[in-house]
Amino acid sequence: MMNIVGLIPAGGSARRLGKLPCSKEIFPIADKNGRVSVISSNLISYFRIAEILNLFFIIRKGKWDIPDYFGDGTDMNVNIGYLIMNRPFGTPFTVDQAYPFVKDSIVALGFPDIVFKPEDAFVSLKAKLLDGKADIVLGIVPHKEFLSTDMIEFNQSGEIQDIIIKQNRPDLKYGWFTALWRPSFTEFMHAFLSDFINRNPEGLIRNKDMSERELYFGDVIRSALNNNLTVGHIVFEEGRYIDLGTPSSVYQKLD
Repeated sequence: MMNIVGLIPAGGSARRLGKLPCSKEIFPIADKNGRVSVISSNLISYFRIAEILNLFFIIRKGKWDIPDYFGDGTDMNVNIGYLIMNRPFGTPFTVDQAYPFVKDSIVALGFPDIVFKPEDAFVSLKAKLLDGKADIVLGIVPHKEFLSTDMIEFNQSGEIQDIIIKQNRPDLKYGWFTALWRPSFTEFMHAFLSDFINRNPEGLIRNKDMSERELYFGDVIRSALNNNLTVGHIVFEEGRYIDLGTPSSVYQKLD
């Protein structure tokens, strides 16, 4: 079986949460039993459940408290390496920093400030990717925050038709929260980002109303769809996720 590497993009500055005493990825949280851990340790445990044990944090300069906390991953029974983000233009560029290290591997993407259920979602996604022909498989759950996330538009056959990014579409009921992909998607993303930054050196994308925003990972998946890559998915109907990196979600509970 092809090697599987877990990527953890951790290049953000968490300005939305105000001034924090540490990187948001190692901000302490308590579970329902009062046990305290750091936010991103949840993601590492999800990887471990799926036997995805080789991980990279991709950090920006200055976030040295993350490697100081996790070290080489021994305490969590995984292997952790660290890469330094070069282009500060958003998550796709952060993830692409790992290209030389993962271009021949299957990649599992997880967001360090997202807590989700089912906790074994990577197990199901891995099985679907390995047993099928999809270039990328998305984990999808029912979700209501259509103005602040990537929502999924399905066609009549139940396949993904489009990724709708932070738009006023209350008719859409599902959002994606994690993904696994083959080297074919890694190569597509690397070429897409290279072309994008050549045309947009400031790293911004222009909306229809002429406002500008950063490029989101959903934009890359959307482009993959439009370029005939196969985007598979699993809908976890009883699942859910909370983005603890946003102020509106910090005090929510997953249970």
